[in-house]
Amino acid sequence: LSIEEQAMLLKYESPAIPKAGIPEYNWWNEALHGVARAGTATVFPVPIAMAASFDEELVKEIGDCISTEGRAKYNGFQREKDYDIYKGLTYWSPNINIFRDPRWGRGHETYGEDPYLTGKLGCAYIRGLQGPDRDHPKAAACAKHFAVHSGPEALRHEFDAKVSRHDLYDTYLYAFKRCVKDAGVEAVMGAYNRVNGEPACGSRTLLKNILRDEFGFEGHVVSDCWAINDFHLHHHVTGIAEESAAMAVNNGCDLNCGNAFLHLPKAYEMGLVSEEAITEAVERLMEIRIRLGMMEDYPSPYADISYEKVECKEHVALSLEAAERSLVLLKNKDNY
Repeated sequence: LSIEEQAMLLKYESPAIPKAGIPEYNWWNEALHGVARAGTATVFPVPIAMAASFDEELVKEIGDCISTEGRAKYNGFQREKDYDIYKGLTYWSPNINIFRDPRWGRGHETYGEDPYLTGKLGCAYIRGLQGPDRDHPKAAACAKHFAVHSGPEALRHEFDAKVSRHDLYDTYLYAFKRCVKDAGVEAVMGAYNRVNGEPACGSRTLLKNILRDEFGFEGHVVSDCWAINDFHLHHHVTGIAEESAAMAVNNGCDLNCGNAFLHLPKAYEMGLVSEEAITEAVERLMEIRIRLGMMEDYPSPYADISYEKVECKEHVALSLEAAERSLVLLKNKDNY
């Protein structure tokens, strides 16, 4: 493949490349508590409510049901040749950020303020979503947002989260480490903010030194949406889009939710990024697409899951059970 063709494969809207037998695919899919934004699906309690159950098996079962419905929908969309956004198998879930401040508007997406519980439930959800067979995953999970991302939401595109080494590892990285080491999460999404001066989606410290070298992560890294443009527009650690795209790829970001990687061919011409670095990112992305069964010569055992599984009575019953088990009742036996 040419540099231009490889660069296109690194965008979330990935076009077909017929000469290589690569079909069209959109990487942007959501499933925090049900298959989102793609029509009918069972809606489970939000993660902060799931967490109130303190039940790993329940969360794993929910993840399994969600990926079953995701497969059923994907199979139907594929038959219709519908490759649009939200209709794939790479789910940008779970959100394992630590919910420290109740003013953070996305705290309901998380499992709460405790790193240990977040790690346990994040792993349970990932195991349910991805299934037991690494060679043939039912779906691909993504632990987000790496790292030190818990607001302030209004400033996230320019904010520099300055954190001590102890707080970094003890609070913000623990759940990510568990999701990588214990659950084999397929993907990790970088955050919008900087961490101690480095933009998270282009941080050598986070993505290479910690995630890959320390944690042993073997999957792919995806940027948060349009986060790479923040490098030059808001963080001002680079001057132009080509520098931002090169910084991301060189430091371990493989997939771009956004449009910054359209500038990779020019960045290559400018000597800012090597063909080897681009190819390595492509290989990571194609490897999981193959294991998910998107190529003709490596079929998926989940290709026959019927659309009848979507919002079936068993899944609806589980959602009700999860809602009931998320309730915490207090008894005022002494009439205080």
